[in-house]
Amino acid sequence: MDFNKETALVETILFLESEPLTAKVLSNKAQLSEEVVEKCLEKLKEKYGAEDSGIELAMITGGWCLAPKKEYWEVLKEFYGSKREGRLSKSAMETLAIIAYSQPITRAEIEQIRGVGVDNMIRLLIDRNLIKEVGKKEAPGRPTLFGTTKEFLKLFRLNSISELPKLDEDEQERFELAR
Repeated sequence: MDFNKETALVETILFLESEPLTAKVLSNKAQLSEEVVEKCLEKLKEKYGAEDSGIELAMITGGWCLAPKKEYWEVLKEFYGSKREGRLSKSAMETLAIIAYSQPITRAEIEQIRGVGVDNMIRLLIDRNLIKEVGKKEAPGRPTLFGTTKEFLKLFRLNSISELPKLDEDEQERFELAR
């Protein structure tokens, strides 16, 4: 069986959805078995993996979506990226990196690593839905702990935090000394 119509149906669902979908959700929407959906996803990976395709089938935040290939997105994101996305300043990116690699982490711990106040950066990152409060630390004053969101994973096209690039020894030591 070649699954051409089924693959076209799955492709259409992925095209119409704005959020990544798991195989199970795709199965429900397409009214196909998960096994058939998996075969369709394989066909789509092959189709969009071709060099002449500007789109790829990407696994982001645990679900599948159609996305521009990274090499083309870098050229076009200025025109097609969300207005809210905007560029993050070097300070905001540094704060976001500290949170991503050290989460859950308190404001004071971030400030200790950066060496400057981070109130505005934290507010900006929360407004952009890139970080969120994830709990309270069991310490005097019960400071708020921060962590990254699904939006963070989507922005950086990661399936999970474990896909972040590994830090070299000096960077790792800098993060650990501050904690």
